[in-house]
Amino acid sequence: MNLINLLLIPAIPLAVFLVLGIFSHKIKPAASGVIGVAGLAISTFLSYYTAWQYFFVAGKVNGVFQTFIEKTVWINFTDTLHIDMGVLVDPISVMMLIVVSTVSLMVHIYSRGYMKGDEGYTRFFAYLSLFTFSMYGLVLATNLFQIYIFWELVGVSSFLLIGYYYTKTSAIAAAKKAFIVTRFADFGFLIGIFIIGFYTNTFDFQLLNDPQGPAILTWASSSFMGLSVITWALILIFMGGAGKSAMFPLHIWLPDAMEGPTPVSALIHAATMVVAGVYLVARLFPMFYMVEDGFALQIVTYVGAFSALFAAIIAITQTDIKRVLAFSTMSQLGYMMMALGVSGFDGHEGVGYMASMFHLFTHAMFKALLFLGAGSVIHAVHSNLLQDMGGLRKYMPVTNITFLIAALAIAGVPPLAGFWSKDEILVAAYSNSQFIYGVGVFVAGLTAFYMFRLYFGIFWSKDKQYKHTPHESPASMTIPLIVLAVLTLTAGFVPFSELVTADKVGFEAHLNLPLAAIAVAVGALGIFLAWIFYKKENDLAFRFATAFGSLYKWTSHKFYFDEIYLFVARNIFFKNVAAPIAKFDKKIIDGTMEGIGNQTVVISRKIKGLQSGKVQDYAFGFMGGLVVLILVFIYIFNN
Repeated sequence: MNLINLLLIPAIPLAVFLVLGIFSHKIKPAASGVIGVAGLAISTFLSYYTAWQYFFVAGKVNGVFQTFIEKTVWINFTDTLHIDMGVLVDPISVMMLIVVSTVSLMVHIYSRGYMKGDEGYTRFFAYLSLFTFSMYGLVLATNLFQIYIFWELVGVSSFLLIGYYYTKTSAIAAAKKAFIVTRFADFGFLIGIFIIGFYTNTFDFQLLNDPQGPAILTWASSSFMGLSVITWALILIFMGGAGKSAMFPLHIWLPDAMEGPTPVSALIHAATMVVAGVYLVARLFPMFYMVEDGFALQIVTYVGAFSALFAAIIAITQTDIKRVLAFSTMSQLGYMMMALGVSGFDGHEGVGYMASMFHLFTHAMFKALLFLGAGSVIHAVHSNLLQDMGGLRKYMPVTNITFLIAALAIAGVPPLAGFWSKDEILVAAYSNSQFIYGVGVFVAGLTAFYMFRLYFGIFWSKDKQYKHTPHESPASMTIPLIVLAVLTLTAGFVPFSELVTADKVGFEAHLNLPLAAIAVAVGALGIFLAWIFYKKENDLAFRFATAFGSLYKWTSHKFYFDEIYLFVARNIFFKNVAAPIAKFDKKIIDGTMEGIGNQTVVISRKIKGLQSGKVQDYAFGFMGGLVVLILVFIYIFNN
């Protein structure tokens, strides 16, 4: 493996960010778009070349995919505990390179048309490059501290992109919300890292995941409140992953993040940043699986399953098309977490792990396609709301067909990509827990229903009379849609079980026809119901919403979690915690310092006459002092 080429993959977008950022006022917008796309194209080519070399040339030895590491010591704490900086190449890091590169390149190309004429055009491409660099650094990290550094860089990039329209109040609030919520989660992540380092004397992924390594071999040596300390550390690390991947109850930032430009939604909230949490659990999967019989992994399972169901229910009632896709993303991420949770480790027992990574891969393609398709629609009608759309298939044939392909894929219709990866998740769930399997099947039906509610609402339903006749997007926007549609059609045929597995030994996956038939039937039922409700304009949806009354209201308001968090923040933290601290700071700390300063001023005013600047005053003082000294010496001499 040529690791020099590998280092160029993140280095190029970093260089593009620096050039566009430093010379943003000197580079013409058109040139900045070309520079951004060209840089990502080179990184994408190198990523695909690396994948080819790893999977088909040099990566497999005696049937086992190897781990290649190139690193150098950055900070030494002790002889054994240190932070390294380097690159780690194994099946999931190479797979993530492909995902990040492909989606980022499509978003860069798409943005040239979508952001055309925007005042911050060059700044936007600089932010995109920074984000892509951060994601590359995250997936290639060799240890917990290195991944945490890039984890926070991804958070900063996300903040900048979500708040890109910094004069828009809602965008500012959304950026702050995303940043603050994920900071709470990352605080848990950081504590988990400290615990791991303290008890194992290493942050290195290879040592931590080694069955004979310091973490897995000695996990029972220390305990706290009935669980091993290492298990607590894993739960805290998962907390960081849950925040990044918008798992319940740290999900509230994701829908609001749709305030950013639509290409940002496709890049961050479809395929890259939000899957970082899933990637983190997968990166430490041997620890999650082997420490304390996988207790932390059970938490991953149930949090993922509940998040998938919770988000799918909410998605049914949303009217902002980007928010529907946001909750869809949360639901699919829950699927991935759930798959990791029900997975074994060796051979075919690890089908859940493989299915999770497979779904991460396929979902990246069709969810990016859905977001970019939504952006094409918004670009045409200048609205995010379903009630402002209808009949657009006549005006936007390319967007219509590509969006339909993506909707069919996420609904699990064979032979599209989503069918193959979702089927493997359900197979893994069925072999582990009938309850989790039931949740997965139900979510599959809900997914098909809300996605075709969205599709029919945009492209069919009513023939709306538009003030300005919609038209198809320019080639810079439709070409990425077509490319992603082709990938959505073909990505499911990648022999994933032979490439990405928990134990790095491939196996042959088989289609479980009975389970696949059940999943397809449930998906078809969801599509059929959406057809009845939304293909033609009628009042069925309104009647059902009215019939469900309070439940519909709660669902449409996202079960009031935003209001609950806001109430807790304002009435508990702000009033009862922050306000007393602020009062103490103002009255005691500031008061003490100000009192010292004020007294100094008072005293200085009283004695400032000693420094009048008049020569006669100084002469008088000198002579007076001299007389006093003479009298003192005379007194001492006589006695």
